[in-house]
Amino acid sequence: MPEESNTITIARPVGDVFAFLANAENDKRWRSGVIEITRTGGQGVGTTYRQVVAGPGGRRIDADVEITEFVPDQHIAFRTTKGPVRPTGTYDLRAQDGSTELTFRLTVTLKGLKNLMAPMVGKTMKAEVAALTQLKHVLEAG
Repeated sequence: MPEESNTITIARPVGDVFAFLANAENDKRWRSGVIEITRTGGQGVGTTYRQVVAGPGGRRIDADVEITEFVPDQHIAFRTTKGPVRPTGTYDLRAQDGSTELTFRLTVTLKGLKNLMAPMVGKTMKAEVAALTQLKHVLEAG
């Protein structure tokens, strides 16, 4: 079961960081693999997004997402509902003297032949959580 996480401190109030993450349409601004993402319904828990990500060889992969937990200024959890690999993820936020400590975690369960994809999936997940550096840049720039 590949799992990756990363923690970073962003020099912005927790409310600002949470609001940015709570609208996954912002993901294109900091996740380089996102080609398209559009809200398809809901608010808070149950919000759904149609997402297309870049796959191997530039192939477009549907990777739709649903928000499964939503605690304002503290926690967002999601699950991927479409695609060959369907990770779950969380954002955990903690206020720190006007800044925000953010932890991003991704986990996926691979069964059967998909276990053969574990090294590639792990590499992709590592790159996803490392993108917090880009998120920090976007939010701190304004």
